[in-house]
Amino acid sequence: MRRVSPVRPVGSVESVKHRSRLANLPVRVAAGAFILNSGLNKLKAEKETAQHLHGFASGVYPFLENLPPEQFTKLLGATEVGLGGALLMPLVVGDGLAGLGLTAFSGGLLGLYAKTPGLRQEGSVRPTQEGTAIAKDSWLAGIGLALMANSLTSRRRRKLERKVKERAAKGKSAPKGKGAGSD
Repeated sequence: MRRVSPVRPVGSVESVKHRSRLANLPVRVAAGAFILNSGLNKLKAEKETAQHLHGFASGVYPFLENLPPEQFTKLLGATEVGLGGALLMPLVVGDGLAGLGLTAFSGGLLGLYAKTPGLRQEGSVRPTQEGTAIAKDSWLAGIGLALMANSLTSRRRRKLERKVKERAAKGKSAPKGKGAGSD
């Protein structure tokens, strides 16, 4: 007879166990707070700041040229607020999805770093003095990739644990490696 587990209320530890690991909380808070603050500042940016940001981004991503500077800066700010908020809410947004968003966002920043002349030393990926402010955003890519990797490995581990429990419930031994004596 198959046992049905009771429904867990949303937000309970059991219902979100699959979403976020406690060990990921420090990096999510650090990156999330940083990005949220940046987004809030962009939402109240002055015209000169908006023109500077838009000019910098549209120099590398030409499709942004058609967007007015103020609108671009507001959209960028709103995106950062959304991403920062997602990172700061691990009970709502799981590690995998938060990591995916952070990796995509940081990919855009690293594209700016790679394609903007003067940010890297000649023939190298090492930053110039001017490039250090953008190159440091590589840590966001590392955090995003780590969150996605942790999410995938956690999912696989849970699947294996379920399989072991099901076999134990059926009276079989735990799964063995390939070869003689395995099921």
